[in-house]
Amino acid sequence: MAAVKLYGPLASTATSRALACLLEKQVEYQLIPVDLKKREQKKPGFLAMQPFGQVPVLQDGALTLFESRAIVRYIAEKYAAQGTIGLLGKSLAERAVIEQWMEVESQTYNPPSSFLVFQLAFAPLWGIPQNQTEIAKNEKKFSNVLDVYEKRLSESKYLAGDEFSIADLSHLPNTEYIVKATGKAELITSRKYVNAWWENISSRDSWKKIREMSKADSKK
Repeated sequence: MAAVKLYGPLASTATSRALACLLEKQVEYQLIPVDLKKREQKKPGFLAMQPFGQVPVLQDGALTLFESRAIVRYIAEKYAAQGTIGLLGKSLAERAVIEQWMEVESQTYNPPSSFLVFQLAFAPLWGIPQNQTEIAKNEKKFSNVLDVYEKRLSESKYLAGDEFSIADLSHLPNTEYIVKATGKAELITSRKYVNAWWENISSRDSWKKIREMSKADSKK
């Protein structure tokens, strides 16, 4: 049995972010599903690992770690010598730029894109009313963010430079839903450089594997 355990549903953007890093680093792992509809994340056993009742949680030996971006950083550093090399950069300066774009993803890209993903992809499935005013507001916010990305990606192949990093990887889950499940794909595809970047990072073997897993999971 794999020493590394990842708790969370595959449909969760945060879980798939952590899983993508495990796959990039070729780490043997066990994915343990958590049913959010049944609120398994709020049960005592799970809360003992994650006191806020959110997914995912990583267990690696004696270490229990939550928050997907912290998990990604940990995996990329602990397993630096295997799988995809250089996800954290190869110098202090490169690491700083990667961390900068990790912060941009977390603080600027994630809020409006997560809102759109929830309202347009998940709310209809769960019978939750959609807030059209807030959808429009967040679409505008996200569009403005993507304008900045378009300029950045016209200057470099990836967000932090010429090499794929955890900064790019962290954008995969939300962008996948935006393109495939919200009816707002044009936000990505209408921008030449953003779309080229998206097609590039989403064609990586790790993400194709997650797509295959998600497809199989949806048939259960």
